[in-house]
Amino acid sequence: MGPVVRRPVASVLAVVLFAEALGIAALNWFLGVVVDRQDMSLAGLDPHMMATSSKIGGVVFGLYFALCGLVALLVALRNRAPAGLGRVLLISAAVVHGLLGAFSWGLVGPSAFLYMVLVLGLIVLLLMTYDRPAEPAGPAPEGGGDDGSPVTSPPAPTTG
Repeated sequence: MGPVVRRPVASVLAVVLFAEALGIAALNWFLGVVVDRQDMSLAGLDPHMMATSSKIGGVVFGLYFALCGLVALLVALRNRAPAGLGRVLLISAAVVHGLLGAFSWGLVGPSAFLYMVLVLGLIVLLLMTYDRPAEPAGPAPEGGGDDGSPVTSPPAPTTG
């Protein structure tokens, strides 16, 4: 795939991950507010601590997805494969979406599963289309290059 196809994948993935980061953070914050207002204990746990934990977890998870979205945006802008920590972040996001997809089928339903699989597919597509090309295995053959030109200069004539 050429750069014409690759940039939209990275751009769409960046937008999806930014939206998901905002959605995850807002959902966990809302759940924290609900738990705090209920003022009910679950198996003796402190409701204020559960609400605070939900809010902190939402912010951390939202920042994680936003960072993954930033990596995808940088890939789109630079038109280069993610390297180092960025590649690790995108691979971990793919694993997270795979696990969330597996759990969401039973807990939420097929639509959430399909969304998670869609995002997983976008991440894998981004990682695969920006894969580095394979290096040549060895030196070029003696006969010449692909275009017929000699790879090395011919030997100098000798007098006899």
